[in-house]
Order: sequence, then C-alpha cells, then structure tokens
Amino acid sequence: MAQPLAAEREPPRDRSRNILAAAATGVAEFIAETGGRPEAVFERVGIDADCLGQTRHALDLADYVAMMEDAAQETGNDNFGLWFGQAYRPQMLGLIGEIALAAPTLGSAIEHLALWFPWHQQATETRLTRRDGFLRLEYRILDGSIVDRRQDAELTMGMFANVFRACLPAGWAPDMVLFEHARPPAWRDHEAAFDAEAGWSQSTNALVFRDRGLDRAMPQADLSRLQRLTTDLAGVAGSCGTPAFLDLVRGEIRRRLAAGALHLEEVAGALSTTPWTLQRRLAEFGATFSDLVEATRLDLARHYLRQAHLPLGDVAFLLGYSEASAFSRAFARWAGCSPRQWREQSRQAPRS
Repeated sequence: MAQPLAAEREPPRDRSRNILAAAATGVAEFIAETGGRPEAVFERVGIDADCLGQTRHALDLADYVAMMEDAAQETGNDNFGLWFGQAYRPQMLGLIGEIALAAPTLGSAIEHLALWFPWHQQATETRLTRRDGFLRLEYRILDGSIVDRRQDAELTMGMFANVFRACLPAGWAPDMVLFEHARPPAWRDHEAAFDAEAGWSQSTNALVFRDRGLDRAMPQADLSRLQRLTTDLAGVAGSCGTPAFLDLVRGEIRRRLAAGALHLEEVAGALSTTPWTLQRRLAEFGATFSDLVEATRLDLARHYLRQAHLPLGDVAFLLGYSEASAFSRAFARWAGCSPRQWREQSRQAPRS
C-alpha cells in the first residue's frame, strides 16, 4: 500500500473557517424538491439541521461545502448548486445579503459584497478587480484541504448574480462567468442559467461584467442601516478567519497547477513572504514545498478521476503535467495503481 505523503499526515493547526448558517437557508426544501432526503444528507455530513438558516449561528466551511456535494449525489442532480444558486435571493443570505441590499448604489453593493463576504464566510477571498476593460467579482476558498467544492462555487456565483438582478432591469446578464473547476458534463446549463459564456479551470471563480449601471440606486438603500449591519456582521463573525498554514499554501498551489510550471517564488509572493521564509515555515511543520505540490496533486487527481467524463489526458493537464504518461507514473507512485485502475475501483465502490 502506498504511504501517505508527509503533508497528509500533518494535523491542521490554528484553523478558523466558519460560514454563517444563513448561507444554507432553504437547502433542506430544495433537496426535497429535487427528489432527495435532506435528513440523510445532514446525517452523513454531520450537520445540525436546527442551525440551518440562522443568521447568528455558524457552520464549519468544509461541512457546508460537503453538504452541497452530498446533496448533488443524493438528488442525482449534478447541477444542484447551479440551480439552487439561481433561486437564492440576497435576503436569504442573512447579514451579508442585507448589507448588499442596503447599499446606496449597485456599485456600492458590489464593493461591500467583496469587502464583507469573507466575514460571512471565513477563509475566503473575494475581490472586485478590473481587467481588459471589464470588472470581475472574484470568489475563491483559500483552504486547500477543501478539494471537492464545485457545487459551492456554482451556488455562490448564482448568489452574486442575484445581487445585480435585484437592482438592474429584467434580462441582465454578466458578460462571462468563470469557474475554477473543470467543465462538467451538462455545462450548457450553466451558460443558459447565466445567459453568458462560461470559462472553466480558471484560477478563481468570477462574474465578469461591464462598468454600466453601477450608479443605479439599490431598491432598499438605507445608509444608516448599512452601517449597523456591517458592525453587526463584524461582531457576529469576529474575523475573516484563516486556514491552517499548510492548507493555505496548498490552496495557492492548487490555483496555479493548470497553468503549468509551478514556482516556489510565485506561491511565496502570493502569501506576502519570501521563498526562504516560506521554506523555513514549511520545515517547522515537517514539510517541504515539493511535499505539498505532491499532496495537492494527489488530492486533485482523486477528485478529477471520480469525474468519469474527464479523459485522463485532461486530468494530467489540470494537474500541471504536459504528458499523460508522466501523470500516470506519478499517480502509480502515490496510489500503488494506475489512474485507470483507481477510477474503475472508485466507480465500483459502494457509497457510504
């Protein structure tokens, strides 16, 4: 049997990655409506159903993300997060949704969403950026230990789009929507849902849109209420949270794998440190940079191999290999069998 990588054996330390339970408002009803058993999902994941939808209770972010993935399997709806997100109105989000609605203009609402979302959902990066003449509302979970997170990304992009739809005339659509995960089988549903072209295997999730209509007043604008709500959110959340250090490094590695060559200097720069300091801190945890690259590739390899529609060549590319043969050799070293054999064994394994 293949031995676990060093980074896999290291326990998490100093982790803070909660999400306010309002993010799960209506999930039980949606699971039931799409043919699933919500109580079975909550039991498997270990979620307290009584907390769901409550604005001042928190869930572990990994449990929340796992709940969405499990719900997709339970219902047999591979696009569960996509369709749940399309129906998710800002007011369902609790404090962060109310903050967006209370902002004076749409532009202000988006700025507040980018600024305050990591308080609603810790260990998360949200940014409003400009590139090539377009604005981008970006979203990414920073914790690299949360591997299977497609449903959450599609749900969140739908939530963000509905902030725009709450203000702009019917028929608004982004110019493009980007996802960090690989293209799923029913990907045309995503383009239909957003009425926009979708991009896959990106470094982050994002809505891409033009700088138009941002001065339009939000229908529920209330500046004094906005100030109270932001103070309230800061008090409830306490902080933006942080992943365990190794998980944070793995998150930055994951972001760059599909781009090909992976350099320690790039990851150190993204973490606002020097290569030497990053290597020293990794050594304190008994790990090296190459350890974490290997561990991240193995986690993602398992994730991609469970997706039967992805050819092995595509999996190799997504992991940063130029040739499928190099990936196959590395995977055999990690797992003790070929990628094809592992995929077949995974397909035959009963679901717990």
